[in-house]
Amino acid sequence: MARQKRAYSREFRDEAVKMVIETSRPIAEVARELGLVEGTLGKWVNDYRRNHPAEELPLEIPDRARLRELERENRELRMQNEFLKKAAAFFAQDHR
Repeated sequence: MARQKRAYSREFRDEAVKMVIETSRPIAEVARELGLVEGTLGKWVNDYRRNHPAEELPLEIPDRARLRELERENRELRMQNEFLKKAAAFFAQDHR
């Protein structure tokens, strides 16, 4: 059964995009809340960002440093998680 194409007003689209950009909420979360398909809202957000590139402020020096620190911490946690998965698999095999 084919889905019927829904039309959304310009105001609705703008408000949906604002919810994503201004609050930094995930597209999937906002789409679920508004009853939209995630891909549709994602397209609207990408179109907005393409048409308004100067409105998003670049990261300042402290934010960049914090981002680097979080990325480093994320890498370390991923490595620890992989190690623990391997250790758990090893010990699970040992007891069989």
